[in-house]
Amino acid sequence: MQKTYLAAAFMLLAAPALAQDIATETTTLGATSITLYVQPFLDATELATLRLVASNKDALALFVPNSQGFAAMAVAPEEGFINDGAPVASAKALSDLPDAAAAATAALDACNSARSTTQPCVLLLEIGPKN
Repeated sequence: MQKTYLAAAFMLLAAPALAQDIATETTTLGATSITLYVQPFLDATELATLRLVASNKDALALFVPNSQGFAAMAVAPEEGFINDGAPVASAKALSDLPDAAAAATAALDACNSARSTTQPCVLLLEIGPKN
């Protein structure tokens, strides 16, 4: 029994070291900075769509219609971002928040409430004023 607890404790301690670093791509649109998290589950079509959103004001406005303040988009990894040509139900983008942390938290909370899978949601985009 003690060996089981020790093994479990070791795994919990080692988990952060096993965590994967996620590549990011940052673009600027006027006074807005957009960071795309290149999640490993995204396919080529999903990445191309997100890169378009991050580099085109009209595409960004489809997901974040009001670009005041900070915004973020999250999705459930097991669901992906696009299914049958449209964003999945768990893909949630929220805007008009006072800071980046509030935007990330709100998007993740909304996504986690909408997901139908077991893995927690992750960020895809963070949007805010250019520094």
